[in-house]
Amino acid sequence: MADMDTVKFEMVTPERLLVSQLVHMVLIPGGEGDFGVLPGHTPLLSTIRPGTIVLYGKDNKIAERLFVEGGFAEVTPESCTVLVEEATHLEDITLEMADERVQKANDAMMDAGNEGERRGAEREFVAAEAMLAAVEQMRKDHLH
Repeated sequence: MADMDTVKFEMVTPERLLVSQLVHMVLIPGGEGDFGVLPGHTPLLSTIRPGTIVLYGKDNKIAERLFVEGGFAEVTPESCTVLVEEATHLEDITLEMADERVQKANDAMMDAGNEGERRGAEREFVAAEAMLAAVEQMRKDHLH
């Protein structure tokens, strides 16, 4: 149960509940731009674009960073529920993995034989670039 200083955060995939914890704040890469969720937030439904969901614990310290490729967020004054196909702890993604994914997505765009393949490859390229940017930002944050 969330108190006045926390929000209940849940991340759900079609297979299972990935995360369920009380947090002080959540940052989400919304479809219309990044947004933060604090206790007492106005009810909201939003799409999520590829990027990093950041969970903050006590003293506004980052508790967890999860890379998602998209999904939906439902926010109430007491909770934030995120529905995604899959999520990866950002710390588990190496720069080499992200670089390789960008290259493969770029190759797939170049090799696309029809409009449907091209659109799918473009979506993958956008997600791959977002992953690379997230890993680079995390590395930069750790250096400071």
